[in-house]
Amino acid sequence: MSATFASMRYVNYRYWFVASLIASTGVWLQRVAQDWYVLTVLTDHDSGQVGIVTALQFLPIILFSASAGVLADRIPGRRLLQCTQAGVGLVSLVMGLVVLTGTGELWHQYILAFVSGTISAVDTPARQAFVGELVPPDKMANAVALNATAFHAARLIGPASAGLFIDWWGVGPVFLIDAGMFAAPIIALFLMRADRLYPRTLIPRARGQLREGIAYVRGRTDICIILVTIFVVSALGMNFQLTSALMATTVFGKSAGSFGVLSTFMALGSILGSTAVARRTPRLRAILMGAAFYGTAEILLGLSPSYWWFAVLAVPTGYGMLTMNTSANALMQTRTDPDKRGRIMALYSLVYLGATPIGSPIIGRIGALFGARWAILVGGIASLSIAVACGVWAMIHWKARVVRRSSFPWVGIEGDSSVDAPSRSLDED
Repeated sequence: MSATFASMRYVNYRYWFVASLIASTGVWLQRVAQDWYVLTVLTDHDSGQVGIVTALQFLPIILFSASAGVLADRIPGRRLLQCTQAGVGLVSLVMGLVVLTGTGELWHQYILAFVSGTISAVDTPARQAFVGELVPPDKMANAVALNATAFHAARLIGPASAGLFIDWWGVGPVFLIDAGMFAAPIIALFLMRADRLYPRTLIPRARGQLREGIAYVRGRTDICIILVTIFVVSALGMNFQLTSALMATTVFGKSAGSFGVLSTFMALGSILGSTAVARRTPRLRAILMGAAFYGTAEILLGLSPSYWWFAVLAVPTGYGMLTMNTSANALMQTRTDPDKRGRIMALYSLVYLGATPIGSPIIGRIGALFGARWAILVGGIASLSIAVACGVWAMIHWKARVVRRSSFPWVGIEGDSSVDAPSRSLDED
């Protein structure tokens, strides 16, 4: 088996990979259906309301992620994930029933979005930390990258399927299909062989465990650089569901099916990006270059003259996004102490997902006032700028110098190590 799929040798990981693919497809069905329902049924193409619903999905990340990380370090992963996956499926079922009975109102979507986000706040750090229990430590980076591949393969299938299903049957059945898909991870967790797991040491209940995790991050400059980059890009640059819906409807005059196809093109690039990362050791350089590449691609995306140009440019945009995201996730998991992994990944989720309630209303408002193109351009400029700024910060902090290698255009950064630096350079493993 090739190095790209090394984690597939482990039976428990195979169960989880398939289950994640199915459940993640359901997530994308729900996201497209909810955005379209709010945009076209509950409002008259009001992107601001879509932004509010999106923000409510992610607001609980800000409120509860830190505490959820402590839970992920205390409670066995299988038990916690069975509860969260059942909860997400129940929320999708309620969404479907509300739509099918014709009683749906905007405030219903507000409440359901917040409840779904609360469950996700607990689920995300637990799920990320659990990956390390499915494979040996030396395969963790590969497992994280393949998980990202499954998620974005689902993104390739889910939005396009949701758009077609909405055209054929309406929004309600899409929510019901989504609810059924969350049985897959519950079954997979039940089937896993306990003797093939690589369990982490769980921490006992004690005071100050959240502060301990925050102090750990403050002492790691590499992690701080990652979190700052991810925060800015996530807040302003990763609102593709919102901005592509605006572009599809208000600029290109397309239907739900065409809206879903745009997400599919971006997902194709995302799969290419995550599989590329699966073959490599995660590095800080890849994160910053991925953010710069993503910002540049997003600027070109905002300048697209036609629908099909927009769709084609979504592929490199997705590639840059996943190079950055997957490298960041893998680097943080592999360079974090196992007994702190839940708390550290909760802080990562807080920054990565919690930035959305801050950024999506801003981007939605920009789209409403100045048009969809400007909403995309602002995100691209912000992503490119923070990548350059953090790269300069890293070079100054580690007294670095730029070294141009033979494999142009990849640029390495080397310099003196500092007490909080994880290595002597951004290239060094």
